Amino acid sequence: MDYKKFLYEQKKREKQLKSKATKVVVKEIRFGPQTDEHDYAFKKKHAEKFLKDGAKLKAFVFFKGRSIIYKDQGEILLLKLAQELEEFGKVEQLPKLESKKNDNANVTKKKVNNYAKNEN
Repeated sequence: MDYKKFLYEQKKREKQLKSKATKVVVKEIRFGPQTDEHDYAFKKKHAEKFLKDGAKLKAFVFFKGRSIIYKDQGEILLLKLAQELEEFGKVEQLPKLESKKNDNANVTKKKVNNYAKNEN
């Protein structure tokens, strides 16, 4: 009987820990290699909102057909995005060409250091 009680208590603890765990939300933003300035600004504003809400951000450039010849423009676009989002988040992975489909840059929310808060 004690073993059954032990199993019950263990399941109860695991269930309680699982309910307290936070799920990581990953938001994706898709660009084309020749994304216009207005479209870029619009998507960047959404990216800032996602990071402020506490979600992770995955930005990628989607190459269709012959647009793969603009892979350098795609990389420049993602580096520019990563640089402009530095104040909102930390870049986990720099852009790299994974396939003909995308060029990734992962950004997560910056953790604010309590020590730095207290100094100011």
